Amino acid sequence: MSPSFLSGLNEQQLEAVTLPHQSALILAGAGSGKTRVLTTRIAWLVQTGQASPQELLAVTFTNKAAKEMLTRISAMLPINTRGMWVGTFHGLCNRLLRAHHREAGLPQLFQILDTQDQLSLIKRLMKSLNIDEERYPPRQAQWFIAASKEEGRRAQQVEPYDDFSRRMRDFYAAYDEQCQREGVVDFAELLLRAYELLSRNESLREHYRNRFRNILVDEFQDTNRLQYRWLQLLAGANNAIFAVGDDDQSIYAFRGASAANMQDLQRDFHIEKVIKLEQNYRSHGHILDAANALIRHNRKRLGKNLWTAEGKGEPLRVYEAMTDIEEAGFIVDEVKALHAEGVALAEMAVLYRSNAQSRVLEHALFNAALSYRVYGGLRFFERQEIKHALAYLRLTANQGDDGALLRVINFPTRGIGSRSLEQLQELARERDISLWAAACANTLTGKAAASIGAFVSLIEGLRDATAGLPLPEIIEHVIEHSGLKAHYKAEKEGADRLENLAELVNAAATFVAERDIQPAGEGVQIDEPDELTAFLAHAALEAGEHQAQADADALQLMTVHAAKGLEFHSVFVSGLEEGLFPHENSLIEADGIEEERRLMYVALTRARRRLYLSLAQSRMLHGQTRYNVASRFFQEIPEGLMRRINPGFESNVSSPKLSQGNFRHETVDVRPDFPWKIGQNVVHPKFGAGVIVNAEGHGAEARVQVNFRGTGLKWLMLEYAKLTPA
Repeated sequence: MSPSFLSGLNEQQLEAVTLPHQSALILAGAGSGKTRVLTTRIAWLVQTGQASPQELLAVTFTNKAAKEMLTRISAMLPINTRGMWVGTFHGLCNRLLRAHHREAGLPQLFQILDTQDQLSLIKRLMKSLNIDEERYPPRQAQWFIAASKEEGRRAQQVEPYDDFSRRMRDFYAAYDEQCQREGVVDFAELLLRAYELLSRNESLREHYRNRFRNILVDEFQDTNRLQYRWLQLLAGANNAIFAVGDDDQSIYAFRGASAANMQDLQRDFHIEKVIKLEQNYRSHGHILDAANALIRHNRKRLGKNLWTAEGKGEPLRVYEAMTDIEEAGFIVDEVKALHAEGVALAEMAVLYRSNAQSRVLEHALFNAALSYRVYGGLRFFERQEIKHALAYLRLTANQGDDGALLRVINFPTRGIGSRSLEQLQELARERDISLWAAACANTLTGKAAASIGAFVSLIEGLRDATAGLPLPEIIEHVIEHSGLKAHYKAEKEGADRLENLAELVNAAATFVAERDIQPAGEGVQIDEPDELTAFLAHAALEAGEHQAQADADALQLMTVHAAKGLEFHSVFVSGLEEGLFPHENSLIEADGIEEERRLMYVALTRARRRLYLSLAQSRMLHGQTRYNVASRFFQEIPEGLMRRINPGFESNVSSPKLSQGNFRHETVDVRPDFPWKIGQNVVHPKFGAGVIVNAEGHGAEARVQVNFRGTGLKWLMLEYAKLTPA
């Protein structure tokens, strides 16, 4: 009689669970019950006596997945799961190194550095070695070390290709020595040290090969090369690897994940048959048909076709807005309507390709008083780079703001250490003055005195240079000249932060536009603060709102990367424009478009019942209006699966040919009613006298290009530029 936990499995799931002792690749589509197959396989092996719980090794990618697996196994079998080796790669390697710390060359009580601890150690070491942090940013060194370790390379195995990488390699060697002296390991070291231990210690390797005859791996498509090699070492020639994954959901190439590991597994472990789990238990048919049609355009895939017994359901709803603000408004209206129909806010998700897109959505939700949560990330005004920029702006507006000064006096780093700050704070206390006044008095000596003097000059320069400028131009100037832009440009993964900083300029432009159309208040009139002060107050209020509602029913906002593994009743995929999704960076990367298409596949398959696809014909990006063409993904989904919500609108969604340049930037002729003429002399409050040489756009998006005598050519938004005729 077969165990009760096998009941309810479909034919392919049952085949996978009851396979004989052999390596296998289970190609598990989205929503096809892969976790159930993995846990039931473990229960089957134990129940039938093919393995004891101590003879199994199960690898997951998150601690949450490991806990869920153990909970499910406990529900199926009356066994104690505490001794089982179920966990993440890092967790299992930690367990191995703790048991064999001597052989691994580690102290018994070695400590693990988290990302922040590791960065602190790198900075400390750089200081002791007199390495210039401006030329060799600590975060870049951190990335270099992690990337080298994940490729299985120690410092002596790294091939430098220029002076910078040579210096980084030398620092990597010094860093390893320092970690060894202190008895600490970083996350990447756990896996590399465990791999090296098993590589060189034959008796230990054989011990674990004899013990773990069954190795089960979840999310196999997310493994990197070193993780695969570690699994190969453990498996040897006789053990069985039961790998469950989906090459169509391989979206972490930027972290080193390699979907090629699936092909290598088939070759290295002589897997003749791949079992495909194609029945989906999550989504309605139209959603799956759209996902299948889209992903078929990828050439490098093992191939499968999702289907469901649940019926076709509703078509995908497509909405094309004029602007990103209108797109956000539509999403808010639909969320309200769905909520009124009884769908919980937490059962709805808004997905976007880039973190910076959340700002416009957050603003619309804030104005509509709808509770929301940014999943796997911070709200826009809580992000590190935004808080830094706002601190510079606060200090520019009010030099007495001690909190703002402390946040940015040494960010980006300018050689002002904690001891210098303590002396500055002591002086401020003694004289009962602000930290700014203490910095101006500057009783310190040597390099610290010079650095503090330079910081004071920087803030004074920002204040003077931005006096009288429109708010968006103030923010743009501060981001540029504070050093924030250059700092994040030097970071390996600073692109997202730069996009958020550019979005702060857009936020300011929106704030000014909304402030200008506010009706005059009734009753007692109060003095309106200047635009910068008002904007800073607005940012603080928007950041502070919802703090007490963390556990309340809330709409989920997240990037598509963060959405992997989740599912919702209704999903909105926003910003479906060429250059945004697919991202413009993918056009220049090898297999970049295939990775973006897999990302879109993940986005589509998050929805159970209702799926919205939206785009905007124009979007504020990097402080400028961009005119967009629809994402190529619309052409890859059959027309019959989509229903346009605004069909009367002149759409570019179904245009047969995409612009080669990704975006069309329309220069509009100057009309007779245009307030300015090309060739007209004008005066700008900051840039002085100039001549208009070009013009484009209309209404709120009208811009002119002015050739200023002192500063040359500049494009200015007419709405904010405050030009006057000469």
